[in-house]
Amino acid sequence: MNLHLTQKPDFGALVISLDFELHWGLRDKYAPEGPYRENLLGARKAIPQILDLFEEFDIAATWATVGFLFAESRQEREESSPAVRPQYADKRLDPYSEPTGESEDDDPLHYAASLIARITEHPKQEIATHTFSHYYCQEPGETREAFAADLSSAVAIARRRGIEVRSIVFPRNQFRPGYESVLKEAGVVCYRGNEPHWMYQPRPRSRETLAVRAPRLLDHYVSLSGSKVVRWEEILQPSGLCDVRSSMFLRPYSTQRKSLESIRLRRIAGGIRAAAEQHGIFHLWWHPHNFGAHTRENLDFLRNVLEVFSECRLTHGMKSLSMAGVAGIVSGNQSATGEAEPCEAASSAWEQVL
Repeated sequence: MNLHLTQKPDFGALVISLDFELHWGLRDKYAPEGPYRENLLGARKAIPQILDLFEEFDIAATWATVGFLFAESRQEREESSPAVRPQYADKRLDPYSEPTGESEDDDPLHYAASLIARITEHPKQEIATHTFSHYYCQEPGETREAFAADLSSAVAIARRRGIEVRSIVFPRNQFRPGYESVLKEAGVVCYRGNEPHWMYQPRPRSRETLAVRAPRLLDHYVSLSGSKVVRWEEILQPSGLCDVRSSMFLRPYSTQRKSLESIRLRRIAGGIRAAAEQHGIFHLWWHPHNFGAHTRENLDFLRNVLEVFSECRLTHGMKSLSMAGVAGIVSGNQSATGEAEPCEAASSAWEQVL
């Protein structure tokens, strides 16, 4: 069920969100010193280049950031951690058991204060939350109380840097219906929901089988899930929150699928052009660590995508918006965009810390 806008915007929009998590998002899959380490370290080099590309094309983006990454030290992280924590049935998911270094200087996979500060220095970049501890809302052992405590810690550690969290991206896209009031109590106004097709529905890790993952991969090259355009009238939910749902994941470059790159670009470009023509939204997302390997190829592909958007901006008046920017338009509160002014405040706060 959706609520209808009194006046639909007469333009389409490209929304970009990035799930900024480093090793916290993969710790149950890869060891810090394992084969994926170079991708994670590469993400630290890719982020400034992504930001430069966004600035070149005048792109707004939402960086959904794990709260742990804000901490300047292990002490600050521990002091900022909630007292109530999830008791996952799968103990591999417990992030509080992860051994880490003392700070970003000796552990660049678990701290990222300097990178967050750099993001805030660029125009039109929204810092959102990816929860405090990369919290899993669909895993057995989590509770509403633990989620509320986790989200409170995420909002608090961002606020100490002058950042007001307005948007959330659920780790592994595990949105949980019934938690909307928790989001509202924390000051969150919008979230990134999943695509409305069975293969993209929120589910625990145990149900992420090959029968689910294979169709998702294929859907990036041929249309299995239908239109990728999000209609403005779908955004506002009965809860009062805005669901700025995903259109497509930007898969990283693969040498094995190199011959399919033109097809992948055509699929994304078609979605952007359809959103421009239909005055809808195309929401593209990925992780910075997806660009950690084959960085040049991934940045070149992103440039091609942004060139398509630039063309649509000229021909159809398409706009680039953050998630909070969409929520601000839908709710009629333009000040909720959270792009330029909050970043200036955040930059000042970071200057006092760093």
